[in-house]
Amino acid sequence: MSATTLMAADTMQKAAQDYKQEFYNKALNAYLAQEKTGEVSADLYYNIGNTYYRLKDNARAILYYERALLLDPGHSDARYNVDFVRTRAGIDEDLGSNIFGVWLQSAVGRLSSNAWAVIALVAFITMLAAVAAYIWLDAVAWRKMGFFGAIVALVVAVGALLCAVNMHDRAVDHRGAIVVATSAQLSTSPRAPKDKTEVPFALPAGFKVSIIDKVTTAATVWYQIETPSRRQAWINARDLAVI
Repeated sequence: MSATTLMAADTMQKAAQDYKQEFYNKALNAYLAQEKTGEVSADLYYNIGNTYYRLKDNARAILYYERALLLDPGHSDARYNVDFVRTRAGIDEDLGSNIFGVWLQSAVGRLSSNAWAVIALVAFITMLAAVAAYIWLDAVAWRKMGFFGAIVALVVAVGALLCAVNMHDRAVDHRGAIVVATSAQLSTSPRAPKDKTEVPFALPAGFKVSIIDKVTTAATVWYQIETPSRRQAWINARDLAVI
């Protein structure tokens, strides 16, 4: 084990002790210092999320739980906590007419692309076995099982393959972001709104959006964002944190 790894382990152990003793600011500083080294993990992000929650910063707690899930979609503790914090904070996820699509995306996101690829492979092998049973076995019952089994296995294989591709695209596409400002500045164009008519809607801290464009004006960076229900607006970059 390298000296760097030993130092990181020691830092994380001390941070965990500070967290248990409710020295949350001290623990957070240690966790964030570890993040800056570039040696990150889903567990590190999960711990940072827990610490922000204890410091009553729900938006950044959600941000780091989401970062943990980006690295490890199967991190059940991070998934439970992000749902818990959103519910506790009363954050409306703005599902609109896309509620089924959002639910489907959430279900697919519970496994990594590798896990979905393994499922697709197993289903494909099962399909081949079922086809072989249909071709080579004489018993009518077994031939029927092979025929319908092959169809079901093919559907599962194709579905799992599509899920694997979707999760891979999510992993390499860092457009997800969390609103971290208590009063985020939204506008119908990439500049500060002149009046209320240029404020399309409001988003609470902790809300998850997708970044679809970026504009720099003078010294200010503006992101064009989209909500799950396809509402779009421009937001000041300082009010947003990329997952």
